[in-house]
Amino acid sequence: MYVTIADFVAEWRREAEITEKVLDGLSDESLSTRVYPEGRTLGRIAWHFTSNIPEYLQQFGLQIDEVDDAEHVPQSAKHIADTFRKVSNAAAQALSKQWTDEHLREVQHAFGRQETNAQIVMGLIKHIVHHRGQITVLMRQAGLKPYGVYGPPKEDWAQLGVMVPPL
Repeated sequence: MYVTIADFVAEWRREAEITEKVLDGLSDESLSTRVYPEGRTLGRIAWHFTSNIPEYLQQFGLQIDEVDDAEHVPQSAKHIADTFRKVSNAAAQALSKQWTDEHLREVQHAFGRQETNAQIVMGLIKHIVHHRGQITVLMRQAGLKPYGVYGPPKEDWAQLGVMVPPL
């Protein structure tokens, strides 16, 4: 759990850097990939968590500009990645400037329960990590090599001389 804004921002920036690398691996063509016919597209998932960051933080009292045209999924993977960079940086700045360490201990009603602001912002990171995992699976289905989020993908293991057997 975060006890200082600096702790949260450091974790936010580490996770944002990983997310940027995942998003940088997308192609425009991959954005239409779905797990099943009625499911969200890869582009919709990436745009959802990107455009949701300001909405999420606004719900809990932070002032941050919303994403322009958030209701329409861009057809450009680069646009999604660039927007994520801009929004994640704005989120770190908003938290750093608008909240103090004491704000993290304050309790608010969130998602049907009482949570500290530290739990709330940790939930935002977990939300992005959850969707980032979905994206890496969809990248495989789209024929793309995913970025090694917390460890190398099979292609990188192979370059290291380690053969990963199928499960």
